[in-house]
Amino acid sequence: MKTVLLLRHAKSSWDDSGLADFERPLAKRGKKDAPRIGEVLADFEMVPDIILSSPAVRAKETAELVAETSGYRHSIEWHHGFYGGGSEDLISALQRLPNKIERAMLVGHNPTMEETVATLVTGHLTELHDNYSIKIPTGGLVCLELQIMDWTAVEPGDAVLQWFIVPRLINAIG
Repeated sequence: MKTVLLLRHAKSSWDDSGLADFERPLAKRGKKDAPRIGEVLADFEMVPDIILSSPAVRAKETAELVAETSGYRHSIEWHHGFYGGGSEDLISALQRLPNKIERAMLVGHNPTMEETVATLVTGHLTELHDNYSIKIPTGGLVCLELQIMDWTAVEPGDAVLQWFIVPRLINAIG
């Protein structure tokens, strides 16, 4: 059995209108929320074996803060296809993982994160309908379970949603 954690980057800043989208950093709220997500992973004993992330500044900062506070002790892998790519890029990255990895975290952007969750859970590759979608706010973390032993076997429709947590809930429960 394999576990996939899909994390949408934390809240980003729009303060500097001259920055390219790729360069936008985390907002103050994002810098507060990302470490709390890492704490949740540590508390749930769900620290990933590997973190794959978009290299965009806001995703990179999110991945680094989550890694630090969760106790993750490995390098983060930066995947350029996670910025501007589609669900097929994320699924392909999963399919290339070594089988010794049991729990993988992907850090990226919407709409790709929402599309990837919907694709992995429902099997619908195109034209996602409202009844198949999940709305992931910034800092939202989705945990999926795959009944597979080999990452190359990851296919759309294989995943079961285990849990979903958002910063507002994390902050509410303290």
